[in-house]
Amino acid sequence: MRAIDNRVTRLLGVPYPIVQAPMGWIARAQLAAAVSNAGGMGIIETSSGDLDAIRGEILKMRTLTDRPFGVNIALAYVRDPDIVKFVVDQGVRFVTTSAGDPSRYCAELKAAGLTVFHVVPTLKGALKAVEAGVDGLIVEGAEGGGFKNQRDVASMVLLPLVCSKVDVPVIAAGGFCDGPSMAAAFALGAEGIQMGTRMLSAAESPVHDNWKQAIVGAAETDTVFLNRGGQGPALRALRTARTTRLEATIPESVRAEFAGVQQLYFGGDMEAAVPLTGQVCGRIESVETVAEILETTIAGFHQSVGALAKRYG
Repeated sequence: MRAIDNRVTRLLGVPYPIVQAPMGWIARAQLAAAVSNAGGMGIIETSSGDLDAIRGEILKMRTLTDRPFGVNIALAYVRDPDIVKFVVDQGVRFVTTSAGDPSRYCAELKAAGLTVFHVVPTLKGALKAVEAGVDGLIVEGAEGGGFKNQRDVASMVLLPLVCSKVDVPVIAAGGFCDGPSMAAAFALGAEGIQMGTRMLSAAESPVHDNWKQAIVGAAETDTVFLNRGGQGPALRALRTARTTRLEATIPESVRAEFAGVQQLYFGGDMEAAVPLTGQVCGRIESVETVAEILETTIAGFHQSVGALAKRYG
């Protein structure tokens, strides 16, 4: 595969500007190492809050790959006040921050020599992150799965808007799963993409096959946007009996809906909790290995860019 040389790949030290989303409980060594070994940037999550387990996952990463990998700090879910020291002590060189004020740890992380990208759902958030001194942004449209801004903006609007207002490199998230969508992101100003749902459905993903097959079988209309107008963040999730019920009634507590997360993620009970999934599930037709996903994505990217240049250049 032909490597891509831009600011994102140079900052991250990887040949392909494809980042795996930091999905709670899922973004562990098994998946992240597969992404790094395939030439992308694997990410270890900390949002689950179990830092002892996370430490073990990072140690495991070093036995599974000698390629770069990163760690995500989900600011709203930090339980350890020494989270920066924890990350630095693990020898990690790349961090994404999300779900909170980017200035909270940015200076401390950068002073330790780490590269920092912050996840933003709005232009206002992007400008605030740049002011805080981040090295780059992950601009996430509302198509993506997981926790969302209640005032949702699609990638097609948000991505070019942010790219027109900032000078830092941008990674696009929310709706990206293959070469053509990666080429579209680059046309809108991005220099990389983040994949969540596509990696969730990968062969190396640790989640139960029931969830993977539900993604493969889903239509583009088979996600729901939950908790609009409620307390806390909104969510995008796969449509199930549980989430269809929640779509009609704002839950008293969003977090309470994740009490059975382990039964969902690893036991395969699709009604035990909320299966966070992006709209791109409607474009995923099979479970593939991470290496296959990256290979076809990069090949499809070059093919799409070349075809456009040939037709319209």
